[in-house]
Amino acid sequence: MNSRFPEQPITSIFPDRRAMGGAAATLVNEAIRRIVAAKGKARIVMACAPSQDDFYAALIPLAREAVDEWRKVEVFHMDEYAGLSGDAPQSFRHYLREHFLDHVKVAAFHPIRGEAKDLEDEASCYAGLLVAEPIDVISMGIGENGHIAFNDPPVADFADPLRMKLVELDPACRQQQVNDGCFPSLAWVPRYALTLTLPVFAEAGMLVGIVPTARKAQAVRDTLLGPVGRDCPATLLRGHPSSYLFLDAHAASLLPDD
Repeated sequence: MNSRFPEQPITSIFPDRRAMGGAAATLVNEAIRRIVAAKGKARIVMACAPSQDDFYAALIPLAREAVDEWRKVEVFHMDEYAGLSGDAPQSFRHYLREHFLDHVKVAAFHPIRGEAKDLEDEASCYAGLLVAEPIDVISMGIGENGHIAFNDPPVADFADPLRMKLVELDPACRQQQVNDGCFPSLAWVPRYALTLTLPVFAEAGMLVGIVPTARKAQAVRDTLLGPVGRDCPATLLRGHPSSYLFLDAHAASLLPDD
């Protein structure tokens, strides 16, 4: 750990996305194996975004080698667009199935139903599933505006009384979805989504951030070196006792040199 960064999160920088994803996958797989050995099961929340592609590509073969352990894992995801069905290509349920769940057998997957008629009720029901037992691991990204899940700066609350809520997406967050190639233009991006709240991250056993590309460089700098607070929700990682941040060289490009 370099002294130029805070003690948490433990930050590792890699020359490219593939190396970054491989290292994060190794850490998560080892954590899952250790937790299942100790408790007989594990619960993980997994991010769904193009920034996670290299992580999942590396995790699939590792999880297939640890098939007995991953069969005892409950999987959650952290957000979903309001109004989208699970079959929509932009749906986060669709992403997670395509990039991981269609390749690895798990104990259970708990999808967020973005198409539910009563989204407040859906949020309440999903929150109940989340808090039924501790969340052991969260694999996550960081948004261009510093968000984690869809906790954008305008709605982020470090002391949120809820564990899932319906939010209006910040314009910068919606533009990121276009930048990621998920939607053809801003007009296509939904304005509302269901999201896990910041206390879910704070209460999890381990946080593993996987953050590539130069578009995330300012958010990474703010996460590690800026003031802790809602202006950069990802600064939550600095107060977590077991948090890790995996960066490629582009995402780390605005960090100070040794």
